[in-house]
Amino acid sequence: MTDGSLAHKTLFCKTFIETHRRFEPSELPWPDIDETSIDRLRSIPFWSVALAAERNAGRMVSAYAETIDDPLIREALAMQGVEEARHARLLDVMLHTYGVSVAEKPLPPLDATERAFLDFGYEECIDSFFGFGIFGLARQIQLFVPELTGIFELVLLEEARHVTFFVNWIAYERIRRGRGAPAFAALATGLGYLRAVKRIVTTFAPGAAQGEKTQGVGFGAEGAFALFSDVTWRDFLRSCVEENDRYMAAMPAELRTPTVLPKMARLALALPTLPGRRLKRSRVAGRGHDRNPVVTGQAANLLGGQSQHVGAVGERPEVSDAPAVDQVHVG
Repeated sequence: MTDGSLAHKTLFCKTFIETHRRFEPSELPWPDIDETSIDRLRSIPFWSVALAAERNAGRMVSAYAETIDDPLIREALAMQGVEEARHARLLDVMLHTYGVSVAEKPLPPLDATERAFLDFGYEECIDSFFGFGIFGLARQIQLFVPELTGIFELVLLEEARHVTFFVNWIAYERIRRGRGAPAFAALATGLGYLRAVKRIVTTFAPGAAQGEKTQGVGFGAEGAFALFSDVTWRDFLRSCVEENDRYMAAMPAELRTPTVLPKMARLALALPTLPGRRLKRSRVAGRGHDRNPVVTGQAANLLGGQSQHVGAVGERPEVSDAPAVDQVHVG
């Protein structure tokens, strides 16, 4: 398939729209968890930032969608706005369910420009890659009960769809505007990631202004490593790569998926091991739950079997029957 073609646009938009899942966070089967797990949730320092960021993302993407002339792209972007807003509701419901208090942060003035969406898209590419790895490690050490980890997987499945839509949309727009030359695209992509890194560092730097702390995206930034003990940087990067491969295997083979961070991580993993460098030990990290390891795909059971089962690296997920909701195999 030729990037920038009508067929390309149709595929990346319709794939995104048709794989939307209908559910309300308040109706999910939130499990009962013990005090140790609740303490772990309370110890995570980024909930306030994440909640504000998701709320801001929902309204920004929804407002930006209204500025788009192309009806198919507008529909896909509007659907993403719905999902981003739902991520905020999911966090809100979870925090309320488990009695985790967070400070409410004021939202910044609405910026519904293309520049704002581009910045958000590159930040989401970074955040999702590291988020995949973080929750992969959480699943491996059974940090939370499988039912709770499975609910988080609902968000991760949507993040995988979001970043796939973004990298295909930006490739399509560059070619449509006569800016699709490989050298230009590589330069623009590099600048996009540099801007994203700068904004994320600014967002989570100690002493950052409160207004700035609503700019970062979702999961996977401030304080995430506080969840783990005795996990090396190499373990973390390997988890990021493997989990990213699993989620991206669910996308149609004809579509682009983000490659910058996976390539950089693989290069880092190919370097000689540096002894003794481990992530900081958490005061709440422990052995986790004495259960069998949680498998990716737990989210399928939450919605009556409708979510994608993400299997071993390289396998393509399957979608189970779900009479009450839309069921689409991505790819």
